[in-house]
Amino acid sequence: MASRLVRILPAWSRVRLGSVAGARFVSQTPSPGAAGSPAVSGLSPVEHSDDHGHVEVSVYEKNRDFHGFHKDPQVDVWNMKVAFFFGISVAIVIGGTFVHYLPDHGMRQWARREAERLIKEREAEGIAVLDGNYYDPSKIILPSAGDEE
Repeated sequence: MASRLVRILPAWSRVRLGSVAGARFVSQTPSPGAAGSPAVSGLSPVEHSDDHGHVEVSVYEKNRDFHGFHKDPQVDVWNMKVAFFFGISVAIVIGGTFVHYLPDHGMRQWARREAERLIKEREAEGIAVLDGNYYDPSKIILPSAGDEE
């Protein structure tokens, strides 16, 4: 176990989940002044240079399979696989376990157990399992015929 952990630790040092250090978020909408001009061209890769003369290159030009997790392609693929593993696989397993252990919906299992218990009890006492009267007729108090008005 320790030998596996020693082999994995160097890989974890490169992994930064959700890292956006150094990323730039640039709006792709045209400026309001260019809205009415007939010669608005499509978006083309524009290379901007900073104060030191370095040219900024799009991450998509360096790595066509960019997933948005990291600039390094290997770390980007690793972070994508880890994110999808935990986001989908673990969610399905934990979600399925949660749904499986939810309480009895509508108390159907309880009602069946209660019915089986009552049937066994009535069979042991020698009483009919089903009776035409829901209530015991000897316990119902009816008004006398003279009390009706």
